[in-house]
Amino acid sequence: MKTIAVFPNTEKIESAGVLERIKDFFADKDVRLVMLREPAEKFGYPELAVKNKDIQNADIGLSIGGDGTLLGVCRQLYAKDIPCCGINIGNVGFLADIEVPELESRLQKLLDNQYYIEERTVISSAQYSRGEKKFLGHALNDIVIGKGGVSRMLHLGVSVNGCRMTDYKADGVIVSTATGSTAYSLSAGGPVINPAVKALLITPICPHTLEVRPMVISDEDYVRIHIAAVHQDIQITLDGQESYPLMPGDEITVRKAKNAAKIIKFEDRNYYYTLKNKLWRSL
Repeated sequence: MKTIAVFPNTEKIESAGVLERIKDFFADKDVRLVMLREPAEKFGYPELAVKNKDIQNADIGLSIGGDGTLLGVCRQLYAKDIPCCGINIGNVGFLADIEVPELESRLQKLLDNQYYIEERTVISSAQYSRGEKKFLGHALNDIVIGKGGVSRMLHLGVSVNGCRMTDYKADGVIVSTATGSTAYSLSAGGPVINPAVKALLITPICPHTLEVRPMVISDEDYVRIHIAAVHQDIQITLDGQESYPLMPGDEITVRKAKNAAKIIKFEDRNYYYTLKNKLWRSL
């Protein structure tokens, strides 16, 4: 029996209808559906509820939402080596590979193992503040250091593998994976990188000089960022979902995590098909 853990976005009303179709489809199949307790009770399926430690024994993670929902699911399950698949009910759904009109046919492909798995680089970050180290977490898209409500710019010293590369005078800096190159980094002027390319991308946010350009580096490289600012309204954000305050003088490290995230894809769509039909069309 295959166990599928379902993670619906509880803030989207469309999740309820999709979840009902999933439950109906698997009703007569040799599949066990499980959900975390809170969404299971909210959507009226308390019989599917399991504890967090039990949901990490699933064979597949299935998200219902946009790319943000899928990113959160990947971060929950990647350390357990569980592949994740996204059902898109968001605006673009660049990472999610199932559209609502084709839901049942794609679920059948999951049952029949008619899919492949892409491994995506995950990055981790730690904060060094006043002589103490604090692990912050993981990101599949990007790690962003930026200012809060204060309009004054930041001074950011960026080192790669111990070599001081540049000093950014900017509103912030983005360290993204190739997966995240189509997210915030793209809006800040960074290039699009195929996730098959094992690279990281360092992109300044609104740099205060014309000479500054994004840098593409190996995903095996080690990035260290020193923060200088006269104000204290500074923060770091992981995948746009987890935020922590920073102080002037702090240093942030970013490096490739031990494990890769596994995202389920289908043979009839490749990266360039998705790029053309979702990203280019949405711009």
